[in-house]
Amino acid sequence: MPFRTLDLNLLRVFDQVMAEQNLTRAADRLAMTQPAVSNALRRLREALGDELLVRTAFGVRPTPRAEALWPHVRSALAELRDAIEPAEFDPRREEVSFRFAMADATAAKLMPALVGRIERAQALVNLRVQPLATRDPRPLLERGEVDFAVGYFPDAVAALVTQGPQATLRHERMWDSEYVCAMRPGHPLAERELTLDAFCEAHHLLVSFSGRAHGFVDQALSSLKRTRRIVLTVNQFFTAGRVVLQSDLLTVLPRDFLPATGYEDELVVRPLPLTVQSVHVEVLWHQRNERQPAHRWLLDRVLDSAREVDTGQRSGDATK
Repeated sequence: MPFRTLDLNLLRVFDQVMAEQNLTRAADRLAMTQPAVSNALRRLREALGDELLVRTAFGVRPTPRAEALWPHVRSALAELRDAIEPAEFDPRREEVSFRFAMADATAAKLMPALVGRIERAQALVNLRVQPLATRDPRPLLERGEVDFAVGYFPDAVAALVTQGPQATLRHERMWDSEYVCAMRPGHPLAERELTLDAFCEAHHLLVSFSGRAHGFVDQALSSLKRTRRIVLTVNQFFTAGRVVLQSDLLTVLPRDFLPATGYEDELVVRPLPLTVQSVHVEVLWHQRNERQPAHRWLLDRVLDSAREVDTGQRSGDATK
């Protein structure tokens, strides 16, 4: 089917189904019936000559053609929406949803302050947080799978800085932290200085969002021609705290993430016996969203919330 005869409403349906990965939720968001959504997808499949979406036990799975098409459709719809809709965003009248990718510890630190701001504004803003499973969130943002990625992404941020104004993603520093070593009270290393030899000889737990048993600490050890044994990898800081408290494993984590373990007051914390780069937590977003008033509204509150929790953290550290 030529583009000139394509019903552009089908692209709106396609965009919402790709965002929700579920026909029922997409139908609710579009104020359509599920059969109407299915019919729209059938017409689009026939027009494009591709299955586009395959049913699974949990919803639908996009084909490679759909994955490649979606960013262009979403960007074009966003530009058209910006040209038609008013430039102002009224958070009390307009309901919008945003997706974040971040670790559990980051969410535990940021979300209470952000939700408080949304509630005080009586805003019809819904937030969806999904687990961060990568060190590089750029593909998630490019494909429009999330609106914001929050975390420590040194390689991705360095690449954006190198690209300069040509970069399609934007970033903003939220707060800084440092890595520390945590262990249980009574651990053989808890009552003496943590030397590099003792650190390397100990058994370790690594919080790894990608599942790889190699982190920033291992990169620093490699430069010293040293290694450590990682017995366990997990993808949550709460799990890390619980396991470390009941074993002889050491774990390394950013100091400001200690509260997310749930055991901050019980863990013994020691400085690392090697130099590791500081943790710079950043928020990343795609520049195409900057034209959307609702996105700008939420970004301002994300940054305000980050400043609030960072100030509170530093004040708390100063009183200890």
